[in-house]
Amino acid sequence: MHDGGHGFSVELKAKRHVRSISLTNAEREGVLLEGTIGEIEELDILEGAVLQIKGTHGTIMVDLSEDKLRELLDKKVSKKVSSRI
Repeated sequence: MHDGGHGFSVELKAKRHVRSISLTNAEREGVLLEGTIGEIEELDILEGAVLQIKGTHGTIMVDLSEDKLRELLDKKVSKKVSSRI
């Protein structure tokens, strides 16, 4: 990505799995892509750097290492635990 962030891709097997795509013409440059990848069949980390979620209708890939994913999940769990105390 241009800003040094995490890239992503979404590939769907058919257009009917896309619920909506919204590109705004306003000053805000928001984009919304909604659809379904169906039932989750497989979750994998490719080359230690890309989270891949395969479903019956498509695949989502996110530039996210296993270490970063674990770090983010650990933060989420610790927030939930500390909020219950």
